[in-house]
Amino acid sequence: MNQYPMAESIKANTHDVENMPVVLENYNVFNNDPGLKEGVIREGGDWALERLQTFGEICGSKEAILAGTQANQNKPVLQTHDRYGRRVDEVEFHPAYHQLMSSSLANGIGGLPWAEPKAGAHVARAASFYMQSQVEAGHLCPVCMTYASVPTLKKQANIAEHWLPKVMSSDYDPRNVSYQDKQSLTIGMAMTEKQGGSDVRRNSTRAYPIGQRGPGMEYELVGHKFFVSAPMCDAFLVLAQAEGGISCFLVPRWRPDGSKNPLQVIRLKDKMGNVSNASSETELRGAFGWLIGEEGRGIANILEMVACTRFDCVSGSAGQMRAHMYQIVHHTSQREAFGNRLDKQPLMQNVLADLALESEAATAMAMRLGRGMDESGMNEEADLFTRISTAVCKYWICKRTPGHAYEAMETIGGSAVMENSIMPRFYREAPINSIWEGSGNVQCLDVLRAMSREPGSLEAFMGELEKSRGNDKRFDTHLNKLAKEFGNLDDIEYRARHVVEQMALGLQGSLLIQTGNSNIADAFCAGRLEGNSGNTYGMLPKGIDVESLIDRCRIAS
Repeated sequence: MNQYPMAESIKANTHDVENMPVVLENYNVFNNDPGLKEGVIREGGDWALERLQTFGEICGSKEAILAGTQANQNKPVLQTHDRYGRRVDEVEFHPAYHQLMSSSLANGIGGLPWAEPKAGAHVARAASFYMQSQVEAGHLCPVCMTYASVPTLKKQANIAEHWLPKVMSSDYDPRNVSYQDKQSLTIGMAMTEKQGGSDVRRNSTRAYPIGQRGPGMEYELVGHKFFVSAPMCDAFLVLAQAEGGISCFLVPRWRPDGSKNPLQVIRLKDKMGNVSNASSETELRGAFGWLIGEEGRGIANILEMVACTRFDCVSGSAGQMRAHMYQIVHHTSQREAFGNRLDKQPLMQNVLADLALESEAATAMAMRLGRGMDESGMNEEADLFTRISTAVCKYWICKRTPGHAYEAMETIGGSAVMENSIMPRFYREAPINSIWEGSGNVQCLDVLRAMSREPGSLEAFMGELEKSRGNDKRFDTHLNKLAKEFGNLDDIEYRARHVVEQMALGLQGSLLIQTGNSNIADAFCAGRLEGNSGNTYGMLPKGIDVESLIDRCRIAS
């Protein structure tokens, strides 16, 4: 006789899964992002629309999303020695990491603007970086540095001649072999030391000439680097103290004679985010390298690389915001609570629209900065604008991303905290770009440095904002207040964060006005320039067309 008749009668079925969204996958990241598409066209990258649409399909595919998950679930593993005790300093990655690296380089994120130098090339590449950041950000560290190394490598003609064709290649070769035996190369960077951090003038690594001193000559480096990103790159741009002062060197993983260069990886960093990317501490025990440029010009020479990596921080963080929007609008459009769909409830609409507005402003900013990169060297005013705007944008967009990620998680609720959701990875990734490549304070001080050392920088920046004067009284008021901030410079370093924030909001307002979308511009001027600056989301004033803002984040295909 059955002792459990109730269980038998209901077959132990306790519930059906309902009122839960399906997993978001197999959508086109580019086609469903009107702000990105409009920005690419507006800033000169319209020739790349077809290739961006193709890449957008890849970035939204189930396969790419799975690769991003797997690359982070399986951390890189350092092997310092082989089984017989020989030093190898090799990092092993999950195959998904290599899959992502191959995809990024094949789609031009490593070298498109240099390999195909034409109007809009940096804009098109930034759009690709923006989309791939939504898939997985860690592997983009070596991709970013490879792209960013080109301006610095060009400073040394004999090095550039042999290295740049391989650095700009769209192929990916992960083999641990000499740079001479490969047709594609990746470049890393090693600046930071324990005692200095951002203050690289305190670096203690020493460089000794092997023979003759001078640009392009051979040196040996001895010292310790606290952060060497992507130690499996084929070479690294390294700062070290030479007789003439802080200097920049290209240090390969293999010496020209085919022997292993003594860059000895001590350990990999155990990071809270950016997990797929191997960041390391490394000892240089007489490591071979070539001097790039003159001795004593190392900081100036490598800062051209840093300008490009900061640009990628902007594009990447803007892309992450868009990824948050896809997730939360997808979720709230399929979830009901208290008798109505979440995305139709007024308070939730205020939050969603406010987060969407933040994303729209960040995307417009990233694309405009891309045009600035494209215009580099064309005229002095464009150079000055890009120089100061890179620091302004890097400070603001990267600073805004962690709060955006948190609010997006809260919008979804408890399931967003679960590690089988994509949101915890987005959350852990969100602060990285704000901290790396110069923290918030460094960016603010860089803005002040540009103002004082490069006459015309502030004027070029304000000139960009002036293009939108007369279109919205709230923007005009903000512009007038911003101009007054520079009237008294006595304590400007103390209030630098406030000043740079107001500069960033002014630039975003100007750009959104220039897009011609009156609803977005009106919402920004009302919600950021006149009302709450956005410290808490869901504070948009009445009269905003919130549904149209939300609709721009819906998946249509």
